[in-house]
Amino acid sequence: MSDFHQNGIITTLHNFNNLSKKTIEQELKKFSKKRPVHLILPSLFSELKRPALKKIISELNKVDYISEVIIGLDQANESEFKYSKKFFKSLKIPHTILWNDGPKLLKLNAELESINLAPKEFGKGRNVWYCLGYSISTDKAEAIAIHDCDIVTYTSDILSKLIYPIVNPNLNFEFCKGYYPRVYGSKMSGRASRLLVTPLIKSLKKIIGENEYLDFMDSFRYPLAGECSFRKRILRDLKIPSDWGLEIGILSEMHRNYRNSKICQIDIADKYEHKHQDLSDNDINKGLSKMSIDISKTFIRKLATQGHIFSLETFRTLKATYLRTALDYVEIYKKDAIMNDINYDEHTEEKAVDVFSENIMKAGEIYLGLPLDTPFIPTWNRVESCLLYTSDAADDLLCVDLGGRRII
Repeated sequence: MSDFHQNGIITTLHNFNNLSKKTIEQELKKFSKKRPVHLILPSLFSELKRPALKKIISELNKVDYISEVIIGLDQANESEFKYSKKFFKSLKIPHTILWNDGPKLLKLNAELESINLAPKEFGKGRNVWYCLGYSISTDKAEAIAIHDCDIVTYTSDILSKLIYPIVNPNLNFEFCKGYYPRVYGSKMSGRASRLLVTPLIKSLKKIIGENEYLDFMDSFRYPLAGECSFRKRILRDLKIPSDWGLEIGILSEMHRNYRNSKICQIDIADKYEHKHQDLSDNDINKGLSKMSIDISKTFIRKLATQGHIFSLETFRTLKATYLRTALDYVEIYKKDAIMNDINYDEHTEEKAVDVFSENIMKAGEIYLGLPLDTPFIPTWNRVESCLLYTSDAADDLLCVDLGGRRII
């Protein structure tokens, strides 16, 4: 970004490239002696077959301020888990693989389920939740970063900038959210943020009125970014959804628990490209279609906890307001694309808006059908308190040391 504009009620940290990569990494090495850093990598097994993760490992091997990498491995059978152990041998940083489909974690999950404390569904949220639990159990990190494993344009700068506001005691933020331009080559990306989240927030403001939570969410340049970092003390009381609402759920928790002055967003990349989700307009259980329903439900449930009452008529009004607002944004993006010589498929954009508008209505119907449904995974504080008096299941979070690599 080329200016100092602050676009909301949380701090925006820009990147003018005045502080060199070398200087940032030297300072991180110094600061990490008092504030050790864990990196969480939530990964599907399929990511191991793509080039992005290999590049990420190569870039991570260049840094010396990470004390441990925690890899959450999803959708892997036993042979695939064995393959993953060989795959991650190239990662020089001490690391732990949490095999989410493996016997130890399934056993722990079953015991938590028996006392109604387990994640309700498989997904990124569940993956991250167990990784956070492992980091808490080691009690060896003061700062924790999370980023995705499908970043094609990954460089170590992304991690260093993401963790710097948390590790540097002179900045001393509690939570940091990454953002970056969603343009790669001549293509405009970031459909879920551009065409769903932004117009949905604007529409909710029109219906509900001015709202501090909506102002907070509207302050983030890329609310669906998978890159964020925390201080350790946040983790124990963090309630997150187990579905595609993870990123919105985390931001909602930051709003509920922390002052705006302790929260920031930072420009972490000049370019960013990752694996794109299909629209899946014919299947609400896949791709951007499922994502749009989960995200919409997260917003609705959050606002309901603030005392806002929703009815079928409210959701009909929201759908109509969103549709008009989103189509206005399509026109804006079209003009921006023309000005910057970016390919812009107006038909595909409007098709996505049609799908999202229908799914906002579906999310409302789901909410009305299950108004008392508990959308968040319990906090690790609650789990620890319960297990302390009911079982030794927490021991399953302990790992076995195998040749310098800890595998659960």
